[in-house]
Amino acid sequence: MRPTTMPAGKSAQRPAQFSEKEWAARVNLAACYRLVDHYDMCDMVYNHISLRVPDEEGTFLINPFGMMYSEITASSLLKVDIDGNILYNPWEEYSINRAGYVIHSAIHGALHDVDCVLHTHTPDGMAVSALECGLLPITQTAMRFGKVAYHDYEGVAVDEDERERLVRDLGDAEVMILRNHGLLAIGRTVQQAFNNIYRIERACRTQIKAMSCNSPLIIPQKAVIQKTNDQLRLQPSADAPGKQKPYGILEWPALLRMLDRIDPSFRD
Repeated sequence: MRPTTMPAGKSAQRPAQFSEKEWAARVNLAACYRLVDHYDMCDMVYNHISLRVPDEEGTFLINPFGMMYSEITASSLLKVDIDGNILYNPWEEYSINRAGYVIHSAIHGALHDVDCVLHTHTPDGMAVSALECGLLPITQTAMRFGKVAYHDYEGVAVDEDERERLVRDLGDAEVMILRNHGLLAIGRTVQQAFNNIYRIERACRTQIKAMSCNSPLIIPQKAVIQKTNDQLRLQPSADAPGKQKPYGILEWPALLRMLDRIDPSFRD
């Protein structure tokens, strides 16, 4: 299920150079940048979120390196291809983040069912990335992820030969902890990717708070952890057994309404 229309608010008039599907993707991605900023998950102008361009093989949208997430709009996003060619850039002063290109081209080039890739450097995410234990299943939020991938730190991700190892280590997981670096989440839609990063960030934040109390942690039995993961794998809650709904779809219209109340310029 890959929504291509906006369920809430009114977008600015679509520029002629963008198809309806690309414009809808741009508005959704701009909204995701604003949401990451709203929930305090950005790192000034650093980090990056990308979204595959609908019906265009091997191309994706990404932020101009140098703009704050709070400044991102639908028309400001760059369009690049897997080989690093910039196909659309309305800016003279901004271009693509090299590390962003390496990380995002790796995943978009190898995993064709992944539309969105999201990377963060939050204090709590970085803290967990530096812990030998990694993410612990000490909360229901953390137990939502049946598999968390890990990628060892190799330095700033600007070398293209790291792409193969990033994809290998990610495997079939939806989230990955980049050791000594930060977090990464993927999704079949931008909605799903945002939900994934939001949840793993909260799980990391809670773990750091719990570990700072200098008190023994309670880790549920493996059977309970597995049961919780089975319950939450494809649905926002466990109150509708047998009914599956991808994460992110339910709350997205409400999140867009919130953004429209705060600042609807993301749609421009």
